Amino acid sequence: MPETYSRDGSALIIRFNAETIRIEPWGRDALRVRARPGGAVVEPHVSALLPAEDTPSEIEIDGPRASLTTGRIRAEVRLVRRLGAEVPKEPEIRFVRSDTGEELLAETRSHFAGPSPRNFKAIAGGSFQLEARFRAYPDESLMGLGQPQHGLEDLKGTSTTLVQQNTHVVVPFVLSSRGYGFLWNNPATGRADFATNVTRWLADATPGLDYWITAGDSPTEILSRYVGATGQPPQLPDWATGFWQCKLRYRSQAEILEVAREYRRRNLPLSCIVIDFFAWTRQGEWQFDPADWPDPEGLVRELDEMGIKTIVSIWPTVAANAETYDEMREKGYLLRTERGVPVVIQFPDKDPYGIHFLTYYDPFNPEARDFHWDRVQKGYVDKGFTNFWLDACEPEMRPAHSDHVRTHLGNGAEMLSAFPFLHASRYAEGLRAAGAEDPVLLCRSTWAGGQRFPTILWSGDVWSTWEDYRAQIAAGLHAAISGIGWWTTDIGGFYEGHRENPEFHELLVRWFEFGVMSPICRLHGVRVPNGVPFAAPDGEVDYGRELFRVFTDTGGDNEVWSYTPELLDLFTGLLELRERLRPYLDATFAAYSASGVPPMRPLAFAYPGQMGLTGQGAYMLGDDLLVAPVLEPGARSREVRLPDGEQWIDVWSGARHPGGATVSLAATPGRPPVLCRAEAWQGLAPVFTI
Repeated sequence: MPETYSRDGSALIIRFNAETIRIEPWGRDALRVRARPGGAVVEPHVSALLPAEDTPSEIEIDGPRASLTTGRIRAEVRLVRRLGAEVPKEPEIRFVRSDTGEELLAETRSHFAGPSPRNFKAIAGGSFQLEARFRAYPDESLMGLGQPQHGLEDLKGTSTTLVQQNTHVVVPFVLSSRGYGFLWNNPATGRADFATNVTRWLADATPGLDYWITAGDSPTEILSRYVGATGQPPQLPDWATGFWQCKLRYRSQAEILEVAREYRRRNLPLSCIVIDFFAWTRQGEWQFDPADWPDPEGLVRELDEMGIKTIVSIWPTVAANAETYDEMREKGYLLRTERGVPVVIQFPDKDPYGIHFLTYYDPFNPEARDFHWDRVQKGYVDKGFTNFWLDACEPEMRPAHSDHVRTHLGNGAEMLSAFPFLHASRYAEGLRAAGAEDPVLLCRSTWAGGQRFPTILWSGDVWSTWEDYRAQIAAGLHAAISGIGWWTTDIGGFYEGHRENPEFHELLVRWFEFGVMSPICRLHGVRVPNGVPFAAPDGEVDYGRELFRVFTDTGGDNEVWSYTPELLDLFTGLLELRERLRPYLDATFAAYSASGVPPMRPLAFAYPGQMGLTGQGAYMLGDDLLVAPVLEPGARSREVRLPDGEQWIDVWSGARHPGGATVSLAATPGRPPVLCRAEAWQGLAPVFTI
């Protein structure tokens, strides 16, 4: 059927019923699928995929059927009948292993009469609402999709928005237990449903369908293929595996230097200290306030002499009274709404003090990216700052009506998921051009391919509760399977921790244990301000004043000595453990840079095909350490089901446990439950020597 199937180089083209589908090799064992009603397919406004190298492929066309094979994956297309529909036939695609014929994933209809597995609904401006449907498999488990906050380690049975929000990060890649990885290469807002009866991807507005699928013999191989297709991560700087001190907020140069000096006086490990927001003059001016930060160059110099790196918070927001606002508005450098005022978030600012309506610069405009970076370079890089905290980079619109946003490239519903990706890309480019050595970007959001920038994702402004703490473990594991190996969380949670609350003390210790055994170890939070008495909880935590006034001033002390002598002893021991662990972490991060296999790994990823490992809140840190964080208040032991196939050693007691056993580990405060593969124990035993 030459009118239906044709070749375009290595690509298979399907044209039927005014729809064009293009399937082509895109890297080893991988295919890219694009489709659009009408003529030729189009590129998305922002693509996560790097250009593909030429890959051998084989195309076969046989009447109503066609196939394209590359490596271990084959796309099979057939014209299937649609009974009772106005269009009697339609193309349907399925993906199989080329060596075994085993089905990996296949399109499906919701009803025999339709709609199509690729359902396009035209909207204004040449875009479509898009729904792509695939079969659901009862034996399938899925991980990835960025950083969901539902606390579940398996995505099967979940429905998740594809909308970037504080704590909820969208990286639309999933890894399946059936032996494939799937990237929804679309920056549109939408939804992903992994139901028991259907797998469904929805885009609110898009110029066309675009996804990428790969096959592999193991989860490690599949994830490596994805990272190779979207960008290899850089090598994490050695200093970044140390301890990071942070709080909301250090208000001045004198205050932050005094904290750093106190760490050195106490001989406590400290690799990095963070300057949180409101160090600026006004939002959108992207410069230090000289009243509080009179000598930024001197600040960096003194901290460097102490062996401490500095990170400064920068927001993408612009106040209407900022000195940049008029020029940015006139040149089209700001996000707009389709009707009415510019895109806004209601949030405090310093000058004048109080709540303001802020807008955002538009990173979809390359000239706006250049303008923003030029201000950052003059305000910070030229003063010695090369590490940045890119906060609120979702962007955090309120309300989050993406379809009411107008960017340089088009409607926000088509592309807003890529805001943090483009934002970070210009920092990476600028820092590289400036010759910055080993920079990092601490980001609250990212998108597919974001791992190719020096981006550390953190899990956002979570609450200081056991429920939120447990959810961060699953969030970090999903981020890892989304290719994001540089990951961290606010130790202790961000909101509502009171320094005099003994229940918070216990949570903080367990969260600190998790932080020490995480890729990046960072203490942060807006603690209830000093002097506000603790009362037994009977509702919302009392901050002693309006929360925005706490934000613009400071929360309570949050250094390791800010609590009790007993907690300081525990934290000191944990920091010493982190220091001894750093060579192991350095090697693990080097492996991640080379292969894309993340430092923090689900047990089911490291030991595929074994039952009973998922859902325990336990994970591998590197190749050799199994970490089982304490998940419940009052716990003094922790059960964990061990992977089969090798012996495990309790790093604190030296007890040996057979693979496949369910064991009870001691959960002494300050000693996180950890097991080591017996084969690696000789080299790692000194790390856990007290």
